[in-house]
Amino acid sequence: MGLQEQKRHFSVNLLDWYMINRRDLPWRRHNNPYFTWVSEIMLQQTRVDTVIPYFNRFIGNFPTVQALAEAPEEEVLKNWEGLGYYSRARNLQAAARQVMELHGGEMPQDKQSVFALKGVGPYTAGAILSIAFNQPQPAVDGNVMRVLSRYFLIDEDIMKGSTRVLMEELAGELIPEGRARDFNQALMELGALVCTPKAPHCLTCPVMEQCSGRIAGRELTLPVKTKAKPPRPEQRLVALVEGRGAHRGRVLVRQRPETGLLARMWELPHVLAAPAAAGKAAAPLADEPAMALLAGSLWAEGFAARPEGLATHAEHVFSHIVWSLQVYKCTEQDQSSELPLIAAEARAAYHAQAASMAESAPAAESSSSTAAQAAQEAMTGKGDGLTYQWIGPEDMEKLAFPNVFLKLLRNYFAGAYDEATEQ
Repeated sequence: MGLQEQKRHFSVNLLDWYMINRRDLPWRRHNNPYFTWVSEIMLQQTRVDTVIPYFNRFIGNFPTVQALAEAPEEEVLKNWEGLGYYSRARNLQAAARQVMELHGGEMPQDKQSVFALKGVGPYTAGAILSIAFNQPQPAVDGNVMRVLSRYFLIDEDIMKGSTRVLMEELAGELIPEGRARDFNQALMELGALVCTPKAPHCLTCPVMEQCSGRIAGRELTLPVKTKAKPPRPEQRLVALVEGRGAHRGRVLVRQRPETGLLARMWELPHVLAAPAAAGKAAAPLADEPAMALLAGSLWAEGFAARPEGLATHAEHVFSHIVWSLQVYKCTEQDQSSELPLIAAEARAAYHAQAASMAESAPAAESSSSTAAQAAQEAMTGKGDGLTYQWIGPEDMEKLAFPNVFLKLLRNYFAGAYDEATEQ
């Protein structure tokens, strides 16, 4: 069978399979460009089952482009809370405002205008134009590149821009006339349900007979993909500060800066304990120097709090950083207490452990130096002018937190860490 016949076999059989096996997803029930757009942004690096309740809630609260454009950012972030990658939500709202200002609230139908929207890349533009408007535009993401790599036995590295161009051209050639909407969704569906990354279900695949990768025994080695650089590990100390007096029953939180990582999100106060040496995991800090450093960090920001004990460990994974969190339960103190002494002792306790780590791992010397500098900056209060606030459980419904801090706070208010101060 020649290449053209192989392409025709793929398109015909894939569409037939999809019309019988497609999932009933809320954004597929209407050819609404806005719904398609929101769903595609949410589905980036997130599973369908996870997205469905978020999509339903988001559309329920922001049913139109205008509603999203006019909503307070805090409300948008709160509705996105738990999905992660919060820049996607901010970009989505910024793009909604673009649609209102430049296109009268109607999603544009030409590729250049869609691609110009903030946060919309080649894949999302192709998905919107093909699914919402049935235009013959390719929508090539990781799932699609995996399917095409296997079916056509393509050995090119899918992390390269040239390979993406090749895949987009190929995907465009496969779209049957007048069937772009169904075909692109069928291609996505095949990658999500059948032609999966580690265990493809070849025996149930509608195009298995002409799959060159399967015939060559390469279905498990394709696609070719350069390994991404591993995220940098960081050890961080987190303060769960319980209020006293007027703040009794409340916890201290802070809002991150206007720009940068997790911009304007709320979090528990935390400080860098030590960055890891290249290629090594971040080592936990012993409790005594950790609590001293944490107390000093809080004092430098204008808060007197005494760490009482380790409450729990947690982890937060970004694309480029992994935070390993040591979470300490702390108690608010009077400014006249001995906290200044504890803050002063933090340097000695911290540097003692840093010196010990340097002796046991000479290669990490530069990393320890960086850690010491970070500690020094924290102690002298050279921060970002963050906004602090005392909150109770009722405030959890108003403020948007990254997932890890959301879980920690919910557990705290449920009494999960009471033993940390009873021991």
